Formats: sequence, structure tokens, C-alpha cells
Amino acid sequence: MAQVLCTGVNPSLMMSRKLILERAGHTVIMANSEGEVTAACEKKQFDVAVLSQTLPPEMKKAVAALIRSRSPSAKILELYAPHIGMILKDADSWLEVPIDLPAGLPERVNELAQKTKS
Repeated sequence: MAQVLCTGVNPSLMMSRKLILERAGHTVIMANSEGEVTAACEKKQFDVAVLSQTLPPEMKKAVAALIRSRSPSAKILELYAPHIGMILKDADSWLEVPIDLPAGLPERVNELAQKTKS
């Protein structure tokens, strides 16, 4: 399965996503800051990076740029709240999510991971 980097600023949302993705068979590393993203990307190459809807727009852009430069093979999945919309025009995929838990998260990660491995 996929090596997944989950980013965000809400620890309870990140933990829920981690558990969901691990149940689907993925290995998940969580990062709450740009420094943690950099450190994680220095240790591993990720198949998919999930950027939470809770990240402020400028931080989301900075984190995406870090991932593109440090883990270039990673597919970026941007989660976004309907009232804010998509921020990353160059993400590989997007998933609109409610405030708490995105339906379809494991399926979307599986799709992106398959693209990485093909």
C-alpha cells in the first residue's frame, strides 16, 4: 500500500484520518508544520500527501511547494471545505470535505497511490 504524508493543524482530525488510512492498509506519517514536513520528506519518499482543509491558504501553498521539491513523486491530495474552495491549482486531486471527516478519503488515496506506482 501507499506511504502517506498527512498534514494539518487540527490534531484530532489528523488522528482520525491516520486511523482511517491505516485501516485501509497505508503507512501514515503526520506533520503539523513546515518543519515537520521537511523532516518527514528527508526520511521518506511519499506516494501521496494529504493536505488538510484546516491549513491556512498560504501555509497550504508553502507545504505543497515543500512536498513538490522534497518528495517529487508524491501525488498531492488537497482536502477543502466547500465554503473556502480549492486553493492549490496544481494539486493532483481534490476532495471536498465536511468539517469533520472526508468520505472517500481511503479510496482517493488508493487511486493516487496507483498512479504513483504505474
